[in-house]
Amino acid sequence: MQSDGIERAWRRDAELPQAALDALRDGVVLHGRQQAQGSDACDIACALYEGERLVAGASGRTEFARLYVNYLWVEAERRGQGWGGECLRQIEAQALRRGCVDALIETLSDETAELYEHMGYVCIAHVHDYVPGFTRHTLLKVWKPRD
Repeated sequence: MQSDGIERAWRRDAELPQAALDALRDGVVLHGRQQAQGSDACDIACALYEGERLVAGASGRTEFARLYVNYLWVEAERRGQGWGGECLRQIEAQALRRGCVDALIETLSDETAELYEHMGYVCIAHVHDYVPGFTRHTLLKVWKPRD
């Protein structure tokens, strides 16, 4: 495609380098933060190691007095032993020290959603068959009501 002397070409899927995908994501995030004045976004994470081996962890961000948990992972052999709950408690404690008043987390697992509910989260939205056979659960935990 050429209309002003500049050669343009669409690239799709595997034709795009990782740097282009990162630039797209970063551009959307930057634009959103520019629109939402006062953004104080800051990465947050915790991880459990046995020696040098990563066995569990959680990561996300804090922004606008809210903890957003993006990832919570426990090594397969360690699941069902309470490490996921402990990861969540650790990252929540960090968020509380930063002044967060609530936390938001999502999962595609019905069982995991139930565990989050036992930890004080309330389902505020769900999308049945978000992907075939899975419901997307969005859960919120409030520590202090917003003014």
